[in-house]
This record gives sequence, C-alpha cells and structure tokens, in this order.
Amino acid sequence: MSETVKKWRIALVGALISAVVLLFFLSQVDLAEFGDALRSARFELLPPVALLILLGLAARAVRWRVLLGGSLSYWRAFHILNVAYLANGILPLRLGELARAYLASRHQSARQSDAMPTGHGVPVLQSLSTVVVERLLDVLAVLVLLGLALGFAPLPDVLRASALLMLPMTLLGFAALVLLAARREPALDLIRRLGARTRLEKRFDLPALAAQIFDGLTPLTQSRDVALALVWTTISWVFSVASGYVLMLAFYPQGGSIAATLLFTASASFAVAVPAVPGNLGTYEASIWVGLAAMGYGEPLATATAFAVTIHGLNLLINAILGGIGLTAEGMSLGELTQGVQALNVYKRG
Repeated sequence: MSETVKKWRIALVGALISAVVLLFFLSQVDLAEFGDALRSARFELLPPVALLILLGLAARAVRWRVLLGGSLSYWRAFHILNVAYLANGILPLRLGELARAYLASRHQSARQSDAMPTGHGVPVLQSLSTVVVERLLDVLAVLVLLGLALGFAPLPDVLRASALLMLPMTLLGFAALVLLAARREPALDLIRRLGARTRLEKRFDLPALAAQIFDGLTPLTQSRDVALALVWTTISWVFSVASGYVLMLAFYPQGGSIAATLLFTASASFAVAVPAVPGNLGTYEASIWVGLAAMGYGEPLATATAFAVTIHGLNLLINAILGGIGLTAEGMSLGELTQGVQALNVYKRG
C-alpha cells in the first residue's frame, strides 16, 4: 500500500470521527440555548485568557530552546514553534512537526531564499528528537494533571484507561531515551557494525543520522538541562490551566473549578492523538465536555458546548495569528513551507 493511500485512509477515518462527534452534538444541543450561552458569556475575560495562552506558548519556546542547547535564538524558536502549531491546525497527521524541523534546519541568513543550505541550522533529526522529548514531558504533565484531578472526583473511564496506558509507556520511553543518550558511543558503534553488515549502509548514512538523533537527546544527560526543561514544562502547563480556569468564569455564574479545569485540560491533550480533521474539530470539543461533565459542569450541554467551542476557537485563532507572524519572520509563505517539507530528504546518502 502506498504512503499516499495510507494518508488518505487516515484522513478519511479522521473526517468520519469528527463528523460523528459533530452530528452527536448537533442532535443533542439546543441551538437557541447555545446562542444564549454565547450571548451571556463575559467576553471581557477573553483578553486575559488570550494573554495566558500566549505566555504558555512563550514558555514552550524557552523549553524547546533549552532542548536544542541554545542552537536557535529565542525569537526564532518562538516563531518556528508557532508556525508548527499553525501547520498542525490546518494539515492532517501533525505535519507541523516536520515543518518545525525544516524551518529550524534553515540558516537564518538564508531565510529569504528558497534554497536550504546544508551544514547550517539545526539538523532535521536533531529537531525531531527534541520533539519526542517534548511529547514525553507533556504526557508526564498531563498525567500529573489527572492525578491532581483524581483528588476531587473519580476519573471518567476513558481518561483512566488512557492514563493507565500512557504512564508505563512514557516511563519506558524516557528510560530508553536516557539510556541511548548516556550510551551514545557504544550505540553509534553498534549502528556502524549493523550498517556495515546490511545493504542499508549503501543507501543510508546510518551513523550520521543516529548522531543527529543523539544530539537532540543530549540534554537528557545534563541534570541542569533536564531541570530547566521540567521547570518550563511546568510553567507552560500552569499557564494553560490558568487560561482554562479564567474562561470558565466567563461561562459559569457559579464560578470556575480548578478540578474541572485540570480534567478538561488533560482530556483535551489526549484528544489531539485521536484521528480527526485538521484542527481536531469535534474531538477537541468532545474531550472538553468529558472533563466538564465528570466534575458536574456538563449540563446544560449548550453551555458546555459554547465553552468548548470558544476555548478551541480562541486557541486556533491565536495559533493562526502567531503562525502567520512566524511565517513572515521566516520569509516564507504557507505554500513554500509545504513544498519545503515535502522536499525534505534527510535519510539517503548524497
């Protein structure tokens, strides 16, 4: 089966899941009540919510720069990260991560050129390996949020099952990455010997590719870098939770709930792993409702839906604005970025 066919099948599955979720909400939500919930919301709270979201993104850029060992300036890291979030919101299969790696690999002085100079910037696989570390850190953060929420009420079955599955996988993943980073030279020697005994060495520069990956894992061997990455992960998630809590004040007269905010924030984080149309339309809103309902904020459904649509829409809007600014700073259009990602060839020799 060709890669194109596989991608189309995944995209169709995602579209089907999103359609089912949207049809469910349309069949259950009273549109008049939905409109009333939006009209009665305290939208004067949106600016502080947007500011908190922005601060969370700024903290994530600091974290990525730490994992890159300072290879990029802060503002380049910030702009590239926002472009990646924009691409993830409009492209399927989270291709924004490849866009991030592509942009980071370009030399800053060549940003206005279509050419991607070699030997400059951050190697693509090094960037992608830092993305893996980021994902593991975020999963740990989500598990902490679920643990804190568990102190207030039992977790929904779907979230409990997700946590039980993700915890051992995350810990094993971290252990494997730390082991690889700590045993870099023996691992590279093993890769060289394996490559020499197979035909892969004729097509792929395995040692060079592995070295790029290990470069991205280097911070895991430095206690200071690990500590900084954990600190900035914590800060970014604190801002995320705070933004959700403040937005609850806009929709719920009885006030917000830290427990509900912890739970729907964690739930929404799991939603991005579910196949859906670009932007996770439908699945994101459903995940928010699951978290709200578990803490007694699911009814009326129209209010919960209005809240979910607002927080999702605000995040997408901020990602679109900052992503557009990032593209301008990088001297690229979205079309040029797509072409650059498609032309990436970091695997073969020559």
